[in-house]
Amino acid sequence: MNASFPRIPRLFRTAALFALAGLSIGAAGLAQAQTLGRAAGSENGFTLYGGYRAGGTFTETTTGQDVRVGSAGSFALAVDIALEPRKQAQLFYSRQKTDLSSGAFLVSTSSIPLTIEYYHIGGTAFFETMSSGPYVVGGIGATVFRPTGPGLTSETKPSINLGLGYMLPLADRLGVRFEARGYATLIDSTGGMFCSNNSCLISIKGTTLFQGEALVGVTGRF
Repeated sequence: MNASFPRIPRLFRTAALFALAGLSIGAAGLAQAQTLGRAAGSENGFTLYGGYRAGGTFTETTTGQDVRVGSAGSFALAVDIALEPRKQAQLFYSRQKTDLSSGAFLVSTSSIPLTIEYYHIGGTAFFETMSSGPYVVGGIGATVFRPTGPGLTSETKPSINLGLGYMLPLADRLGVRFEARGYATLIDSTGGMFCSNNSCLISIKGTTLFQGEALVGVTGRF
């Protein structure tokens, strides 16, 4: 089935606006007389992460049984762009290879391999010193679900993330980041997912899929 973006509920809109406003990312920040990527009191960076992402659960409409997303290791990368003092705009990508499992599936297909990817734009804001100590992080964008199976189609849904981190400088141009992020993905409350030949693997009820992720990354600073 073709991916679609349903109307975003008030809570989801509020959370997204809070993430952007709290990080000073958006039109207000870009309107200031500073050049993106060259702001005084900030810096650019590139981070490679390894992590672990905790599952998440759907509810199958027909049987009422849980459809579980397995917890598994993850990989992520971030590009940070100097925006204003102690703040950066951020392009963020995170990928997890996991599986869906449920008693609602046939015995022969008790689990379905699944890749979950987040593509987000947002930012970071350090509390005291740029690239040192605690910071808040967040973003908004899309979640892509890619099941592995004959003819199964991918699904794309809107999502946000919010998190806290701590950066430990190692040298003038290197640092280590420790982060905890929470993700919320908006899901159709009555739609099928992962369809092939007009037949869908699951039909779910609910509005949101939640996941949590712990990350450790090495940052190049410039």
